Amino acid sequence: MRTTGRGWWRTGLGVVFTALMLFPVYWMINVSFTRDQDMRKTPPYWFPVDGTLEGYRAVLEQQLPYLGVSLVVGLGTVALTLVIAVPAAYSLAKLRPRGGGVLGFLLLIAQMIPGVIMAMGFYAIFLATGVLNTVPGLIVADSTLAVPFAVLILAAFMSGIPEELLQAARVDGAGVLRTFWSVVLPVSRNSVITVSLFAFLWAWSDFVFASTLDQGGGHQPITLGIYHYIGNNNQQWNAIMATAVVASIPATVLLVIAQRYVAAGVTAGAVKD
Repeated sequence: MRTTGRGWWRTGLGVVFTALMLFPVYWMINVSFTRDQDMRKTPPYWFPVDGTLEGYRAVLEQQLPYLGVSLVVGLGTVALTLVIAVPAAYSLAKLRPRGGGVLGFLLLIAQMIPGVIMAMGFYAIFLATGVLNTVPGLIVADSTLAVPFAVLILAAFMSGIPEELLQAARVDGAGVLRTFWSVVLPVSRNSVITVSLFAFLWAWSDFVFASTLDQGGGHQPITLGIYHYIGNNNQQWNAIMATAVVASIPATVLLVIAQRYVAAGVTAGAVKD
């Protein structure tokens, strides 16, 4: 009975803490359906009484181009990250090139560099190369955040792949590339999905690179769309919150779908001999 009682207390505390953490999300949704004249009502409505869809109509009319650009940047960042990180992780984990330890240390150091400093460096480079205020430039910049993390996660996972599995592939006549493509990649599916998800979320939520490298571009991501929208319509809070709700949907859907893959992918060495 004592164990059951403790379980109920823990469950209750978990529910309370979860409700507290999710309350801002609920309030954002509530405000997105609230009419302008009810926005400053005291006490406020805890539910969208006489709710309106005007905020969501404004999103569909004005924010869809920003959402489309964020989708392109996010998918492009995922593709570029995987193209670079997966072979690099395989090389560090299984081929063990000279200087691999130094490279791993440099990847850790790269994750400690503040994004603002990197943005300033990219600004000078992009200005000289003519890719400032472009979507490809933003994809390259966002990938620099995702690649070090992806290499470390993938290398940790691939290190746990049994050597006997790779030796069996070599006995069957598979070379390095064939072993990588036919054996290592399928086994590393969970970790690949994990780093893809994080790369997409970083690109989707990025504001520092977007505001520095794409402020004057014709195609801007949703983070800049929300920023400009707040500056131009600081009284239309239902539209602002509706934009935030719509911008959160892709990330939420991806997290729900990929949850079980992420739980498995973040565990390095999950494959046992």
